[in-house]
Formats: sequence, structure tokens, C-alpha cells
Amino acid sequence: MDPGDPEEKPAATDPAGEPAGGQDLRLFLQTLQTLWSTRDLRQLREEAWKGFAALDDPLTTLLDMLEASRGCRGRGPSLEAWVARELERWLQAQPRPEPAQGGRALKPLQARAVRLLTEGPPSLVEPLVSIFQLQDADRSPVLAHIHRLHQEGKFKEAIVLGTKLQLQADLDVEKMCAPLLLQDRVDLTERYVDGSPLLQQRLLALMDAWCQPGFDIRVVARRYPQATLRLERLSPRALGRQVLRLLEQYRLGPALCPNVVTQQRLAALRYLCYKRLVERSMSRESWAELVQGLVGQDECLQGQLLQLLASQEDVAAVAQCALDLSLPEERLPATVVAEMSQLKLQERTDKAPSEDRRDDCYRLPIAREDIHFLASWEELARHEDTLLQPGQVVGVDLEWRPSFGAGGRPRVSLMQVAVEGRVFLLDLPRLSSPAGGQAPRAFSQLVSRLLSDPSITKLGYGMVGDLRSLGASYPALAQAGQQLQGGLDLLQVHRQMRVADRPAPAVDGAAGPRGLSLLVQQVLGKPLDKTQQLSNWDRRPLGEGQLVYAAADAYCLLEVFWALCREPARFHLPGALPWSLGLGRSKRHGTWEPPPQKASASPWQAVLQEHSPEATAPEVPARAFRVVCDSMLGGLGRTLRCLGVDVRVLHSGEDHRQAAEVARQEGRVILTSGLPYHKLRAQVGAGRCLAVDCSLKAQQQAKAILRHFNVRVTPADIFSRCQACNCDQYLKVSKDVMKQLVRLSVHLGGPGGASTEGPHSDGEQEAGSAPEEAPGGCSYDPPCRWLEDADLQTRVPATLANGTQLQLAGVPAGVLRRPGLRHFYCCTGCGKVFWEGSHLARVTSNFQEVLEGAPRPASGPS
Repeated sequence: MDPGDPEEKPAATDPAGEPAGGQDLRLFLQTLQTLWSTRDLRQLREEAWKGFAALDDPLTTLLDMLEASRGCRGRGPSLEAWVARELERWLQAQPRPEPAQGGRALKPLQARAVRLLTEGPPSLVEPLVSIFQLQDADRSPVLAHIHRLHQEGKFKEAIVLGTKLQLQADLDVEKMCAPLLLQDRVDLTERYVDGSPLLQQRLLALMDAWCQPGFDIRVVARRYPQATLRLERLSPRALGRQVLRLLEQYRLGPALCPNVVTQQRLAALRYLCYKRLVERSMSRESWAELVQGLVGQDECLQGQLLQLLASQEDVAAVAQCALDLSLPEERLPATVVAEMSQLKLQERTDKAPSEDRRDDCYRLPIAREDIHFLASWEELARHEDTLLQPGQVVGVDLEWRPSFGAGGRPRVSLMQVAVEGRVFLLDLPRLSSPAGGQAPRAFSQLVSRLLSDPSITKLGYGMVGDLRSLGASYPALAQAGQQLQGGLDLLQVHRQMRVADRPAPAVDGAAGPRGLSLLVQQVLGKPLDKTQQLSNWDRRPLGEGQLVYAAADAYCLLEVFWALCREPARFHLPGALPWSLGLGRSKRHGTWEPPPQKASASPWQAVLQEHSPEATAPEVPARAFRVVCDSMLGGLGRTLRCLGVDVRVLHSGEDHRQAAEVARQEGRVILTSGLPYHKLRAQVGAGRCLAVDCSLKAQQQAKAILRHFNVRVTPADIFSRCQACNCDQYLKVSKDVMKQLVRLSVHLGGPGGASTEGPHSDGEQEAGSAPEEAPGGCSYDPPCRWLEDADLQTRVPATLANGTQLQLAGVPAGVLRRPGLRHFYCCTGCGKVFWEGSHLARVTSNFQEVLEGAPRPASGPS
């Protein structure tokens, strides 16, 4: 019987005949103490539940036990804290008491629990709050304790206690949250203000105040000298991203954070000026419309715009921009004003320069009448058969108005579907309104049929992001990403291509083509004309340039696909082409015949089926998976190491190009924080470089990588490798030998070395925390041999035969005295010393969903 199973609760009476209501308390505690020393948690839990049921007043008994043990707490886990948590679980499994059983009788117990809370370890907070309903107790002693914690620099403990007891109304938001923000613990501040719009507004107002121009965060930091500062995470740009995320999460208006909004608009203004005046990749009309919308009547932004224009060397371009925006001449340089006069004269004589279609860019090969703009269900229904024709290949793309500043995610405005010889532009706002109407339902059903039909191959570039935006914009299409079958993301194909004659970077300071435009140039010879990309796609009617651009953006996907099918060897694409999936085009555009279907799958099939549920990459054992991380991914590297992955992390001084060299020489996959991704990807083979999402925590990043590369992790892989140095060779050391080595190190003056709290150690646990069983009773037992005398070069300092000195200073004395702990492990690479503790259970639990062969943890009686 497992006492953690709610279906098998420990019995209220003992068949052996223990008294039900008068069980001797001392005997009960002695029984628990004996079992505690053996670390048999299953038997311990069973006996505890039996004892709780037999006690007349388990709450009073718990308080008596905790008060009696106040003066004898050590650093290690305590039986008392474990009993408190177990009693909490037991009470949750019992029927709720009648009102007469609580209320007045609970108040004296609450007073005693509050005193224990203010004097005891943090591990008692959660069970005592739950058991004694301390949210309703006298707040004065607890508030005084929280202020004392704050004065002592225990900011985390203070805010956690305030959150647990729901004391936010009695505490100052800035005082509680500021030191946590300085330490990059935004997660704790989010929990503190959770559920309270007023507190959320105050938190955002505080963060926004830190983003005002000229604000010196070090002034705030000096108020909290005890805080471990993470000032590099508190730049206005980094803080601004957090504020924008929280604004969207809390669904609050941007007016609450004027500094961040101005900061974002200024960044957008610089970007637009770069696109228009340096890259020259925006049309005059689109640029003027977006800039006017950004700047408006904001005098600060107007001044910044004038400075940006004045800093440009191309006087003619600046003068044209000033004319398009009707900027005041008295605030412009004289040379620009003179050029503006010339442009006005040209306009009057119809000699103004025009922006004709660029001949050096991809030209849409179909006639203008073959571009169909569909704004009603009747128009869409006329072309339904063409859109849903089985067995065809279609190009799919989306457009939306650029969104700058804090305004939430932009709504998708246009969906382009290209078939051979025609392009259909779907007006999504018109086709999706009114919400819930018959026509919008029919429209969403048509899109769902298109996406879910596996016989229709859907081409895209960055399809995952596009479909996510489509679903976020229109709830009826929320499952678009999950419905997709038969999708081929040309972005994935692009990453596998190796092109010998890549285009050289553009001159004149302008950046070369990127993304889909680069793919079109490499395959078809000319890049896309992107001057309409950043235009107002919500405008109706759309301009002629917008219509042609939108059609070209979708149709080029078809032409790229056909070209790759004709000449795969030219682009060094791997394996057989995807004819076995029934893909192709009409014979009037080519003379080839699809070869007969083959039984073996090709790398192309994996790409084509990437978004299908049944798609899987070859399975890789964790210990055979080798990666190299850049210096910004140290946390991810340590997390992967604790799962058995072979990880090399570049030092902060090493150039990112070193990652490519290491990957080639050692057969590793590159994991990068994003910026050098494109450079690194070009230097290694297909699928050997991955950009990691830095907005995720290390644990989330690790799970995403394991799934992406289909890495198999088993319970035996956990902590099979040292998190510190990546070594996978350990020596097992008995407790007696470890005691001798530590004693010699201390008494004979051996050097201590750095702290050695290891990945499966309990050394940094708070006093009173308890060991936990790993799910399914997992225990740590790596395959390694015992330390022998021949393995030691010297005993003082304790040094292995390979010259590695054991780091003994990090072994707490309490751990050496811990009952039930029989042996330790030392890393032969760096000398760190580890022992089994609750970290093993936490990691096993946190990665349960990706562990293979790990039994699911038994659910507790809650």
C-alpha cells in the first residue's frame, strides 16, 4: 500500500491493536524517529497517517512537537518539517470540518502557529499557513516579521511569506518588489501581484519609471546593499520588454507606461528611417504613413525625427521625407530646405522622381487579372473548387499591419493562397465578420479544409509563426497550426541548402536580402521587392503596389519549389526528392515524370511532414547527444548535463566562430542564443545549428531541444555527468572514508577549495527541508567503482592519481552525520563531491514528461 495514493489511505486504526484515541504521543514520535533514521519514506508515511488518525488533536500535537524542537534545529532536513507537510496532506484528504470545529477554537492555535512561523525555517511556511488557515490570523506579528526579513536582506523570504499570507494590502509594493527586480526575480513579483489589477498597475508603473530617459538604476540599487544585483538585466531595453510582456499578460492599456511606449516608438522610428534612407526598402507612401502614425503630436518624437533626418548624408532623400511629412522648414538645415524648394518646383512641372517597379527584383509571372481579391463569401465560394483541388501544390502567406510600441499583437489582415497561374487574396477582416455569422463559419471551415487536406501540399516560409498569428487573430482558426497536414516549410528547406555562389553583401551600407527574399535570389536569380512589406495592410482598398507585392510573396513559393524539384543537386539538397509523397505540378510546365513511389523515407519526407503528428526524427540516446553552447547559454548547458547530454560551453572570451570549429571537429550540434545563428549555420551541415529561444527558462529550453532532436532520456541518465565540468567518470566513496578525508583536510590544514554543492546534493537546502522520493522511488546509483587507496595520490590535500584535488570544503558536517546516507560520489574531472538528496527527485519530477521508462509519480491524497 502506498500512503501517497488517495485510493489507499492509511488506516485509522492499527490491526495490531494500538489504541485509537489515546495513542501515546511519545511512542508515536519515537516510531517516526526510528523510521526517519532509515529513510524508509513509504513506511514512514504509512505510520504517520495511522498516528494522525489515532490522535485526539493532531493540530495541537504538531504545535507541541514544533515548539519542543525549536532550540535543536541543525542545517539538515528535519523530521518535524516533514511531519508538518505530511499532516497537511492528511488533512486535505479528510472530510471538511463543520463550522463548529473551527472558528473560535482555532484562534489560540493560530497565535501559536504565527509565533512558530516567525521563528522557524522557511520550509514551515506553506504547511503552517494551510493547516492553521493563517490568512485569517492576527497579521501584526507576521507583518513585523516580514519587515525584519526585509531589513536583514532576505527579500525573497519576505515576499514569499507576504504572498502566502495574502498580506499585499498591508505592504508597500515598491519596497517588496524593487529588490527582487534588481535581482532579476520578476517571477516572484508576478506571483506577488497576481490577481490584483491595482497591484499589477503599481508594479508596471514602478518598472516604467525605471525606463525614463536618464534614470540611473544604481541609485535604487544603493538602497538595497544586501541584494545580489543583476544590473545587466535592467537596461531600459530589457526592462521595456518585460513591461510590454506584462501589459499584454495583464491586458492593461499602454497609457500606463508612457516611458516604455515612447522608448518603443523611438526604436521603431529609427528602424523606419533605416529602412527608408539606408536600405531603401520602403515606399515613400508607406514610410510617411507609418512615421506619421508613430510621431503624431508627440514633441519629443518630433524632435528625435528631425535629429535622425539631419544626421543623414543624402540631402535629396531627407528633403523628400520632410516634404512627405510636411515638417516645419525652420527646424531643418538650410541645405535640406533648399533641396525641398527644388522638389516642389519639380512637382509643379510634373518632373518629380517616381518610384517605378524595380527591374532587379523578382517579377510576378502572371497577369494582373489573375490576382483575385476576395472580400465576400460569395466571391470565395466561386473559387472554392480551385482552392481545394486535391493533389495540387499551393503557396500560403499572410500580411498584417506593422505594430510598433505597446499595442498587443497585430491582427492578420490578408491571407494569400497561390495556385498554378493564379493568386487569391483573402480579406480576412471582411470574411470573418460578423463573428459567429454563417458566412464567417463557412469561411473558417474552408480554411480548415485547405490546411487539413494531406493531398494538398501547402508551401510556406516560417509557417509555424504564421499559423500561430492566424489563430491568435481569429478564434475560429485557433487550431490552424494543429490542423496542418501536408505542409512544407521552405524555411526548413532553406536551412538545408548549401549554395556555392551566395550573393555578396549589398553595398552603400544597405543590407542584402534576407529570409524568403534571399531564398528567391539564390534559387530564381533575383530577390523579392520588399518595399511594400511594411505598409498599412489594414487600409482598404489596398494600393496597386500592395496587391502585386502580396501576390508575388505567395507565388514565388511555387516557383522556388518547382526549381528545387528540377535541380536538387545544384543546391546540395539531401536524399531523394519528395515525389514519393505525390507532389508535383502540371506537365505543361515541365517534362519530367515522377518516379515510382519508394518504400524508404528520405530526409525530404521528414521536412515535408514536419508539422504532422506522426513525424519523428531518429531517436538519439542522451549520452550520445553532443552539443556546444555559446557563452550566453550556461544555464541551458548545466541543465542538459544533468540529463546526461555531453555539453561544451564556450567561455565568455571565446568568439562564436569557435563554436563552428568545435562542432566540426567533435561532431557536436551548435546551440546559440540567436545573433550569430545565420553565420554559424552556414559553416556546419544541415540540422547542426539551432537558435534557442532566450525568452524561455533553461528548463523549458532543454525540453524543447530534447523534443526537437528526439533525444531519449532515461532515469539512469540523470546526473550521469558532472554539471560543472561535463565529466562522466565518478568514484564512489564510503561515508567512513569521506569522514576521514574531511577530518584530515580540516585538522591538518589541507586547503578547502570552493564550495562543492553538487547537482545531487542537499547542501544548500534550507534548515528543515526534507528529502524526497524521486517519482516511482528512483534512486541515484551511477555505474562507478569504489575509491581505493591506489586512487589517491595524497590524502592531505585529498588528491586523485590524475592530479585532481577533491573539493571537500563544500561537504557540510550535518551531511556526514545524516542517518541512512551511506556513500558519496566524487567527479574525477574537477573533484566536486556529491551525495544523494532531494535534487534528484526534483529533476526527475521536472522532466517527467521527457523521461523514458520512468514510472509516473503516485498522486498524493489531496
